[in-house]
Amino acid sequence: MTGATPDIPAPLPAEVDVVVVGAGGAGMSAALAAASRGLDTVLIEKSAYFGGNTARSGGGVWIPGNYALKAAKQVDDGDLEAARTYLDTIVGDTVPKVRRDTYLDRGPEVLDFIKETTPLRFVWVPEYADYLPEQPGGRPRGRSVEAVPMDARFLGKELDRLHPAYTKAPANLIVMQRDYRKLSLGLRTIKGPLIMLKVMLMRLVSLVLGRKMFAMGNAIAIGLRKGLVDAGVPVHYETDLSDLLVEGGRVVGVVVTRDGVRTEVRARRGVILGSGGFEHSQQLREKFLPQPTSSEWSTGAPSNTGGGLLAGTAAGAATDLLDDAWWGPTIPLPGRAWFCLAERNLPGSIMVNSAGQRFMNEALPYVEATHEIYKGEATGVSHVPSYLVFDQTYRNRYLFAGVAGRQPFPGRWYKEGVVTRADSLSALAEKVGLPEGSLEATVERFNGFARTGVDEDYHRGESAYDKYYSDPKVKPNCSLAPLEKGPFYAVKIVPGDLGTKGGLVTDEKARVLREDGSVIGGLYAAGNVSSAVMGNTYPGPGGTIGPALVFGYLAAEDIANAEETS
Repeated sequence: MTGATPDIPAPLPAEVDVVVVGAGGAGMSAALAAASRGLDTVLIEKSAYFGGNTARSGGGVWIPGNYALKAAKQVDDGDLEAARTYLDTIVGDTVPKVRRDTYLDRGPEVLDFIKETTPLRFVWVPEYADYLPEQPGGRPRGRSVEAVPMDARFLGKELDRLHPAYTKAPANLIVMQRDYRKLSLGLRTIKGPLIMLKVMLMRLVSLVLGRKMFAMGNAIAIGLRKGLVDAGVPVHYETDLSDLLVEGGRVVGVVVTRDGVRTEVRARRGVILGSGGFEHSQQLREKFLPQPTSSEWSTGAPSNTGGGLLAGTAAGAATDLLDDAWWGPTIPLPGRAWFCLAERNLPGSIMVNSAGQRFMNEALPYVEATHEIYKGEATGVSHVPSYLVFDQTYRNRYLFAGVAGRQPFPGRWYKEGVVTRADSLSALAEKVGLPEGSLEATVERFNGFARTGVDEDYHRGESAYDKYYSDPKVKPNCSLAPLEKGPFYAVKIVPGDLGTKGGLVTDEKARVLREDGSVIGGLYAAGNVSSAVMGNTYPGPGGTIGPALVFGYLAAEDIANAEETS
């Protein structure tokens, strides 16, 4: 697919129109858009894989007003303005309004372009609420779409280059976002077993027919990669960005390192950085992010160590939001991090800090929840680690970190201190190291809220988002149930992330800016190497991938338009 076997990489070109750095969602969208405009384009990728964080994600895309939402009749005449009000409210002046408005105005066009140039198709994720749906313009029924599963045999040998998922799953086991919340309920509703039966039958059919089926973020990455193949864009793997070539204040190319050899690749029209964040650089995490922090808590692609950020700042780029990330409460399982999503929302669980006290609505959207975790460091009562506490009723009912209800947790989880179990709450608190009597008092108060259905402390279960990952059979509040039946469990929770969200400051055309607001000629950025258009918050499922696709496309468009007018 790249014009050479994996063992003998094709030589790098000396000069092209456009150099794109990073084969994730942003980079592939940019390269595809550039090639479609007739620009001679090359894509370089640090790792041995394509897909980046996009391939490792749940694959949601938050772009209001797109064709998939229209097909599902989830768009009305006022939806665009409602979405604009929503972003104005939750993002505010953290990000210039022109960037937010451009994203909303141009987003549907980008998904149309991807539909026209790749096999990728999107469908609405039913009822997956915006993350802050009660804010002005928020949508309780959601604006997220996801990729239709696809048979990836058309990629041939190149499919071996797909970035490994952060959790292992059997081949052809296709679970869409719309299915996951039903599966998390185990046997609580008939839908869970039916979905699992459907998934297993589809896997069996795929195996018999020799299909190679992929969904979620994998499907997005595969679809974009096929678009690049069809467009003839070469992808050079294991090629690391070392520096940007700058002449007369303009970026005119890149310096890359492959097999220990440094090579210059000049760009006649521009360089587009789509190289991801710095989540796997412990040094940069300690420099910029709240403490404590660890690269081992991130589910981002391991190759994301901030190369594009460093190269851009060396060329004079301004930066913003470096102290923030696409956070999420995370379980530090042995050898990998587990992004804790439905587990926090399901009834019969609470989160407590080092004082044995609740400190937030456990069902908050993951970025907001981790902001609350870090607030503890300023109060003197540490929330790192926190503990997700639940009883045997909860354990019997629900899927937890990939382990089915009633199935024992792996012994290694106990041995390494990720999970603690005890017959009583007092014994559990003692094992974990919580103050005597604190956990019992917290659970007693919470159980009272669960029985009345009203969380008087943190209002859990009131938001439409809280209800998405909940148990409809639990009354009177589907997000609240008492913790009563031993043994009891405490699972360690740390502030992990899907990737960092701070980076190079860009304008509405994805052009990289200096501190004084002037444009660095020839340099563009999209995705997590750039400062997030969503500011310090997260609008809904797909609030990372959507901007990556859109601003990658807009970067290529600006380069092409500049060529036409030059």
